Amino acid sequence: MSRPNEPWRLPVADRATVRRAGVELVKADWRSMTLVVLLAGLAAAAGLAGPWLLGRIVTRVESGDATMSSVDRLALGVLVCAVAQLVLTRFALNHSHRFGERALARLREEVVDRALALPARVVEQAGTGDLTTRSSMDVGTVATTLRSAIPEVFVAGMQLLFIFAATFLLHPLLGLWALVGMPFVLLVTRWYLARARAAYLVEGEAASEVAEIVAATAEGARTVEVFGLRRRRVRDADAAIGRAYGAARRTLFLRTVLFPVTEFAHSLPVAVTLFVGGHAYLDGSISLGVVVAGSLYMWQLVEPLDRVLMWVEQLQRSGAAMARIKGIGMVAGEPRSGLPEPADDRIEMRGVRYAYVDGHDVLKDVDLTVRPGERLALVGPSGAGKTTLGKLLSGADAPRTGSVEVGGVPVADLAAADELGNRVVLVTQEHHVFIGSLRDNLTMAAPDADDQRLLDALAVVGADWVKDLPDGLDTQVGSGGTELDPAQAQQLSLARVELADPHTLILDEATSLLDPTTARHAERAMAAVRADRTVIAIAHRLQTAHDADRVAVVEDGRIAELGSHDELVAADGPYAALWRSWHGRGASADEGRAG
Repeated sequence: MSRPNEPWRLPVADRATVRRAGVELVKADWRSMTLVVLLAGLAAAAGLAGPWLLGRIVTRVESGDATMSSVDRLALGVLVCAVAQLVLTRFALNHSHRFGERALARLREEVVDRALALPARVVEQAGTGDLTTRSSMDVGTVATTLRSAIPEVFVAGMQLLFIFAATFLLHPLLGLWALVGMPFVLLVTRWYLARARAAYLVEGEAASEVAEIVAATAEGARTVEVFGLRRRRVRDADAAIGRAYGAARRTLFLRTVLFPVTEFAHSLPVAVTLFVGGHAYLDGSISLGVVVAGSLYMWQLVEPLDRVLMWVEQLQRSGAAMARIKGIGMVAGEPRSGLPEPADDRIEMRGVRYAYVDGHDVLKDVDLTVRPGERLALVGPSGAGKTTLGKLLSGADAPRTGSVEVGGVPVADLAAADELGNRVVLVTQEHHVFIGSLRDNLTMAAPDADDQRLLDALAVVGADWVKDLPDGLDTQVGSGGTELDPAQAQQLSLARVELADPHTLILDEATSLLDPTTARHAERAMAAVRADRTVIAIAHRLQTAHDADRVAVVEDGRIAELGSHDELVAADGPYAALWRSWHGRGASADEGRAG
């Protein structure tokens, strides 16, 4: 039953999708998997020789044919086989772990690509908690499986197959008794598998809910304090933690049934083999050497079975985690490749509607053409839809209906196509400094840029402070390094834009946090280097609109007016009212805002 105000959750992939994902991981590195199969098979075969040779020793001793030299040769064979099994198993596990790490690297890259491709409205609806747990906790769960569980289970499975086959070849009667515990294993495993996936999915969702509540409370701590919401947030957190605790208890119950039954089931064949084999030996139907070898084979079953059963729970947990990870791709969709080159740099919006929440359109039937090389200003009151319009123009999100294209190609697809480069770049008031060197923060926009180009980009935006850094471009910035103030972080972001060299630049008040002198310098520098570029400015200061080629007035999610500054002032409409209000108050930086 859904709870009131429960956030929309990202979907979960079905079992078939998860199986296909696993097959794709193997196919992508099939040579390594073939080598693992070969090494694991050889290790299992080497492990079978030891008990058979020990059985031969017992048979010769029993018959009186044993000599010191023959026993020594057989004992040496046992030792050689044990060493060979150890070495081969070590190499099999080594290659399995390497296969797992490569598969994990591909999976992490896929998760990042899919998460970045999610439409903004999906992230708004799902919340950060669900996406965070899927891209961190769930990926970590799958990582453990790829690194350890799959290699261990695979090698152990090969050993089990060879041991059962060897036992049947040794004596059919012993082979049949070796299977005495299998009905218990099959029944309890079937019972467990029927319940485990759903239980682990619930556990993952509960963890997402806890993460969402904690993150939202931490981010809105001041709001919580101001409005006296502390008790309510604590109550909600307690309820979420209680649900997570209940989900964890459910999965724990499943494990407490699985493990004891399977422990009994794989210990039973050893006892049965000794009992039945002993009676058969007394009846003279089986030699003592066969009984010894068969008992050793049954004893060898314990260790690989223990390993398999130990990882069964991890495999189920991982399957649920993979289903949640693949659910991200169900929303983001597969990345498109082979897109046609845009015919030109003209951006056209036709019949665009957009909603963060179904049934509440933020933009309504917007038609707009942005000509190559022009300066377009978007103005309007707060909440009119200017920033949302900028996101759609940049390809950061796609419209609910209608189209946004650059040169005839959907701009959202273009933004996700690496081979077509940074044609349209959105610069907002929020700028992030990544942990790493200043060089790393810059080269993400131009990986091949040399140091001189990086320094030139910083100079363009007036980042003179780089000269005072202790290690220059190698200075560590961000958390744990040199902290950049908001103005410096914004200049760093503008330097990235300079390096990316887009044909269209969308500025959402990108210099609002700079001091007036630095802001004017940065704006003049950007204007100089972007003289032949298209610039779309989401303007809060109307001076930006005054200097633009055209002004689009956004009101209630629609383009209310479109024209040059002089044309709109003469029309005496909404823009003229905004201009008179702003100009009449002296156009100060703090007071002169359109919304």
